[in-house]
Amino acid sequence: MPPGADVLDVGTGSGALAIEAARRGTRVTAVDVSWRAVCTAWFNVRVAGVPVRVRRGDLFTPVQDRLYDLILTNPPYVPAPTGARPPRGTARAWDAGRDGRLVLDRICEQAPTLLRPGGVLLMVHSALSDPGRTLDRLRAAGLKASVTRRSRIAFGPVLRGRERWLRRRGLLSPTDENEELVVVRAELPV
Repeated sequence: MPPGADVLDVGTGSGALAIEAARRGTRVTAVDVSWRAVCTAWFNVRVAGVPVRVRRGDLFTPVQDRLYDLILTNPPYVPAPTGARPPRGTARAWDAGRDGRLVLDRICEQAPTLLRPGGVLLMVHSALSDPGRTLDRLRAAGLKASVTRRSRIAFGPVLRGRERWLRRRGLLSPTDENEELVVVRAELPV
């Protein structure tokens, strides 16, 4: 992104992506629903000495009136053996419903309305959460979308804790020991 571009980091967590974008000379807004994440991001932004607006709110609610050149997001995407209610507390950082799509589908629906023509959405999520469905939804919203990167990583503590459940559901094979992460890039045509 060129200096001066408007960047939105949705689900900022610690603020790491927002800080890196600000270091590149962009105007950055970081949003998270968690008070703990907002406080952590605000602190990290101050320590890093970069200008980032940190806002609390549910996904795009605090920034509905703005357009962005780039939207970054690493949302909750881990399938969870939960009921229909959204997760609470720290589980909000990773629990994403039985199919892992609780937040991903909302991002696919709402993000295109906040992109400027030529704007880009970059989203990271697990292959367990059906990247094909993400691509279909983004394309249906008028974006040119593709998976631009795939990477396999060892199971972290959350996936390790759900390993049996994920295997019973057929989301992991009996021999899987790694999770595949994907980076989805979607661009709004000019």
